[in-house]
Amino acid sequence: MDLFALETFVAVAEERSFSRAALRLRRTQPAVSQTIAKLEAELGETLFERAARDGSLTDAGEVLREYAQKLLNLRQEATDALGDLRSLHRGRLNLAANEYTCLSLLPVLDQFCRAYPRIKVAVQRSLASRIPDEVLAHGVELGIVSFRPDDPSLESIVIFRDELAFVVNPGHALAGAESVSIRQLDGEHFVAHNVASPQRQKVLEAFQRHKTHLRIDVELPSLEAVRRFVEQGNGVALVPALTVERELSSGALVRVPVRELHMERKLRVVYRRNAALSHAAVSFLRQVEMYAAGSGGAYCYEQEKPAKLR
Repeated sequence: MDLFALETFVAVAEERSFSRAALRLRRTQPAVSQTIAKLEAELGETLFERAARDGSLTDAGEVLREYAQKLLNLRQEATDALGDLRSLHRGRLNLAANEYTCLSLLPVLDQFCRAYPRIKVAVQRSLASRIPDEVLAHGVELGIVSFRPDDPSLESIVIFRDELAFVVNPGHALAGAESVSIRQLDGEHFVAHNVASPQRQKVLEAFQRHKTHLRIDVELPSLEAVRRFVEQGNGVALVPALTVERELSSGALVRVPVRELHMERKLRVVYRRNAALSHAAVSFLRQVEMYAAGSGGAYCYEQEKPAKLR
């Protein structure tokens, strides 16, 4: 039993005539009669009183008509729902990001939510190292990471360029320096984020390369906690510049360039290669591209080659 046959059956029942149903469906009367005959054979029931010649339904026909109409209504609801998705009148956007990468999303999310207020946005907080696997496992549709995944099953687009910033309290002895060398940081009391990352490893290697001791006295569970602790006058920190923009503007923190530490961080959107992205996800990526083109600065939109094509 298919929906086309049920649609034909309902048309005959409503028109109470095979010929009028054929006109309504833009088919020939023999084609309509053949469809009804096949449906009756499939069900093993007679659906119309042939002797009545007025399209009257049998008891079996009356029962089927109720269910047939429900199924046809469900088909229309499904068609309408898909239309809503295409027009972004409904839908959901699932992303994964960590504390830091989520900050880069906020301006774009603001514009996206204003443009598509009926789309529900869910940003799942995850460890950066786990985000590529969550994307591949279909846990989320898009992920935001600060490193380039090596898995060839992922596509990546660079959307933001950031860099590492050495920050101190305004009362710190180095606050007035135009720049410092990495060796001047030997013995400074560093406050660090306690989550391991590729960026942290690069910092450790840079200090080792310059034969400088990196003294980490305090490790905290979030970048916000690191920022606040240093702002209160407790040690110094190396943090992504994006996370301290407001404090640098207000003077609550001072950024001091370190001549040997020029570490750019590229934030990327990652998604499954050859995935059929939802209309919401496609529109979000388009919003990112438009925002980068309009605002410039640290925002960009650069598609990267898949890992195996490097």
